[in-house]
Amino acid sequence: MSHAAQAYARTSHTTSSPREIEAQALLKAARQLQEVQTNWSGPGKDMENALLFNRRLWSIFMSAVSAEENQQPIEIRQNIANIGVFVMKQTVDMQMNPDPAKLKSLIDINCNLAAGLAGRG
Repeated sequence: MSHAAQAYARTSHTTSSPREIEAQALLKAARQLQEVQTNWSGPGKDMENALLFNRRLWSIFMSAVSAEENQQPIEIRQNIANIGVFVMKQTVDMQMNPDPAKLKSLIDINCNLAAGLAGRG
């Protein structure tokens, strides 16, 4: 995660393209989730805030891929929507049955997508 946090810090102070902004947001969400996992002392406000930020971010992505004006190929849009559904299910599961190990998949998804966005930017 430290590489992702470093990448976020390097890019957060520059003028950014939409893909870079998306990558930065994903890395911010991943960083918040990672901090919860690393400093786990049970469910609490930090966990809820990190999950809320991530859920809101993914809600935006899911809305964007379902918009008629979206120019992405349908396969990419479907893949993002499917990942979004998984993220939402994981979030609910984490809220109902808190376990810091469950955060790993959310962190990994965000970091991998951010890396892909940054690599194509």
